[in-house]
Amino acid sequence: MSTARLHHDLHGPEDAPALVFGPSLGTDLGLFDAQVAALSGEYRVIRFDLRGHGGSEVPPGPYTIGALAEDVIALLDSLAVDRFSYCGVSIGGAIGQWLGIHHGDRMDGLIICASAARFADPEGWPVRAAKVRAEGTEFLVPSRTGAWFTAEFAEREPAEAQRLLAMLRSTPAEGYAGCCEAIGAYDVRDRLRDIAVPTLVIAGEEDPATPPDMCREIADGIPGARFRIVPGASHLLNAEKPEIANPAIAEHLAAARSGTRSG
Repeated sequence: MSTARLHHDLHGPEDAPALVFGPSLGTDLGLFDAQVAALSGEYRVIRFDLRGHGGSEVPPGPYTIGALAEDVIALLDSLAVDRFSYCGVSIGGAIGQWLGIHHGDRMDGLIICASAARFADPEGWPVRAAKVRAEGTEFLVPSRTGAWFTAEFAEREPAEAQRLLAMLRSTPAEGYAGCCEAIGAYDVRDRLRDIAVPTLVIAGEEDPATPPDMCREIADGIPGARFRIVPGASHLLNAEKPEIANPAIAEHLAAARSGTRSG
């Protein structure tokens, strides 16, 4: 399986435990600005752009979640990072599940945000991919209010909302489409039991894309996993409610490192 070069950055002490952040479809590593600010004092934070997104390579699609996950492993190998914890949002959370299944022996902790073991409407994702290849991503922008973040957030934090939407506007059409095809083909519902990494699953209460029950299915399938709902948040819950997401991430990782589970 060939891997793509991932654009990435690093923050925090070089000798600190590694914490990797994987973004959502149509976003880039800037999705995790609030997490870098809160967690890079204690962790070596590694953020990356998905293949076909941001500054990463844009190979022709379709992609698979397995290929996206192996991109991450190749990046970590290039950085000489053996052990790591991982936090991913949406498709980033699907990558996290794949890593937990196939590379769990290298992982200290796993946080899955606003994701699914199988995403809704799998037949619709290739249709979206074809439309994006033909028209680009601009047609998606109006629907992201509500889908990505609540209308209340857009009114309260208009500059932040526009910053997130700019990520979608700048995503290469082929990269977005290839990831759509990966989402449509993804289904690990029968493999969740193979994840032995201490896991926290976080859902946005107002998320229409991966609603709480869809996220709860992940937690129910992973032995010992914990589940949390973030009130008043939609899909990009880490950006909309960092004051809730950041402590939840920190507490889970601290518990995982000490050999206990977060509540």
